[in-house]
Amino acid sequence: MRILSLLHRWIGAIGGLLLAVLGLTGTLLVWRNQVTFVAHAGDTVRPDPGSLARAVDAVSQAPSPIDRITFAGDGLGVHQVLFADGSGAYVSQAGETVERWSSAWQRPELWVFDLHHHLLIGDAGETMTGVAGLTGLFFLITGLILWWRMRSRFRLRLWPATMKPGAIVHHHRDMGVVTAPLLLVSLVTGVLMVFPALGGPLLAETRSHPPKVDSVRVTPSAHDLKPLFTAAAAMFPGAELRRLQMPRKPGTPIVLRLRQSFEWTPNGRTFVYADPATLRIVAYDDPATRGTAASIREKLYPVHAAKTGGIAWKLAMTVSGIVLTLLGSLAVYGFWRTKWNIGQSNRRKRKRI
Repeated sequence: MRILSLLHRWIGAIGGLLLAVLGLTGTLLVWRNQVTFVAHAGDTVRPDPGSLARAVDAVSQAPSPIDRITFAGDGLGVHQVLFADGSGAYVSQAGETVERWSSAWQRPELWVFDLHHHLLIGDAGETMTGVAGLTGLFFLITGLILWWRMRSRFRLRLWPATMKPGAIVHHHRDMGVVTAPLLLVSLVTGVLMVFPALGGPLLAETRSHPPKVDSVRVTPSAHDLKPLFTAAAAMFPGAELRRLQMPRKPGTPIVLRLRQSFEWTPNGRTFVYADPATLRIVAYDDPATRGTAASIREKLYPVHAAKTGGIAWKLAMTVSGIVLTLLGSLAVYGFWRTKWNIGQSNRRKRKRI
């Protein structure tokens, strides 16, 4: 038990701040749409193919080609446009550009998202967040084991009684055990999104690949896109048109992403592929035809990010994020404060000798 306690404390002292960062940024992202402060963000969504095509046409005149457009929905009444040069814009459903940025650093909701998912360093950062999640699961399991022997001293407090190391340890232990179910959901879903292979056969989804096309990239007009949007909507009646992805290199199709009523993911996992020159639909990918593994995997992100379950689950994931922030940051502070106190005490003893 002593070795387990040492491992829990030392690993927490080193990795606690990373977990705190993930907890804090995750909490902010739960409310991302609510804190995206741009004009028309609260507009009622009009998802008809004609208005979506006109909005695409309005931004197709920009100096840089469109990379992708995420259409208004999921609590945000403006379209988010990303351009090929890395810049972006928010566009009202009437086609008016209401906000423009040349770098993601100019929009807090964008760099906070990148910090949470990639630690601002790309794929390597995503792997690090997955490892941090596994470390968090280690803390959760070992913390429960260590708490059991001290369970008679349980006292739930929202904040440590004092900022002394002993009080912080008591708060850390008791707060962790109370919120363990929420933390478990947050950590498991986060880890499985980064490392789906850990889910074994449960998440062994057969991934489809976009078809190859002969045409080169083009920037279509509203007149071109309305028939494509209409045809896609007819293929999947009742589905929302959620995202338009333009080809990033020759030989790849336009990708139109839809969300059907049974899908939990905000942008859906229904894909329609079109030739970028003719806009003829060449293939589609319907999640209704996939197996159980795909269905389970599709639900990881909406559960993790509180994109399902309404306000109750948003509040639950908010509590989970705040608690992870407190547990991580206060654990680091308490551990190194104890080490500093011991060092000070030893130095005073040496002086007296």
